[in-house]
Amino acid sequence: MFSFQHAQNSGPKPHQESAFQRVSVNLSGRLMLANRDEYDCTALYMSPGDVLFSSPARPRAGERIIAYIDHVGRLEGTVSRLAEDAFVIQLNATERKREKLAAQLTWIANKHELGLPEDRRHDRLAPRKTLTELTVETGEKYPCRIIDLSLSGAAVDIENRPAIGTPVKLGNMKGRIVRHFQEGVAIEFSGIQSREALTEFL
Repeated sequence: MFSFQHAQNSGPKPHQESAFQRVSVNLSGRLMLANRDEYDCTALYMSPGDVLFSSPARPRAGERIIAYIDHVGRLEGTVSRLAEDAFVIQLNATERKREKLAAQLTWIANKHELGLPEDRRHDRLAPRKTLTELTVETGEKYPCRIIDLSLSGAAVDIENRPAIGTPVKLGNMKGRIVRHFQEGVAIEFSGIQSREALTEFL
């Protein structure tokens, strides 16, 4: 199963390109150059340390870039390499942000291996509230963080992983554990949720 190696340093600083293994992601988004011009973009490859973008934008080497990428969120960094229609940015992030990004990318990379169905684009949701609790049948609650959310299920980063098949509640939504992965568990909701049911996270 795919996992990232973590660096030992901390603090918001650019990372060496070789410090992390990249994974193919193909995620859409928007980016802003230093002059505040905005462009569509696609993150083709990503690691917790850098991102390869395809975009009509033509930044300069060393230019500061801010991007908002589907299912990942806000990224910030400086341009380290340029190509004809693509460029690489070195991410400027705290170690905590890198760990969160590593968990998100691990989930994306492992999605096929985990045997999880591909979510339809309109079902994918970007939660604004990611910290919540997972409740098991006994009433015990465990703090967790949402990595990925759709109308049919979620992946959460959690230290105590209930057994596969365990009925759980994520916030107010009922479901069951269907997979384990390195950072946590995948939950299948009892039924397709409406966006209204997910408002506590959106």
